[in-house]
Amino acid sequence: MNTTKTACLAACATMLLQATATMTPAVAQENNACPVDGCTAYFTTASNNGEEVTLTVESNFLPDMSKNHFHIWWGENFTVQQVSANAETVSNVTQGDWHPTSEYPNYTTASAASTTVRNGATTLCISPADRNHDILDFNQVHCVDLAEILD
Repeated sequence: MNTTKTACLAACATMLLQATATMTPAVAQENNACPVDGCTAYFTTASNNGEEVTLTVESNFLPDMSKNHFHIWWGENFTVQQVSANAETVSNVTQGDWHPTSEYPNYTTASAASTTVRNGATTLCISPADRNHDILDFNQVHCVDLAEILD
């Protein structure tokens, strides 16, 4: 290979590495939904919109139901280990109910996370899960107490 082609290839490779290193999580997720340090998700705001609650979700990845997404559930009713498809085989616990969703950045409680099925619970939790509905990291869970806006 001649010197000009070698220099061009080296310059292109360097530019590609620099562009990849500066991608935002949403752009980077096209190749891998989770950044190297893992997926995170948490609620930042919550408001009562009548019968349900609307929350703002922050995360370091762009959720996609066919890839990594969120599991949301009432914390008094189930543990993070129970809201995983592999609850029984990995954690040896009975599988619970959760709402799998890619609603982002605004999420309104629904399905297994609806206020109508909370059975008195006031703590709503969120954790990233994979395409198989397995929780990615049992230590990465965020819960918020909604008692003030539910009463």
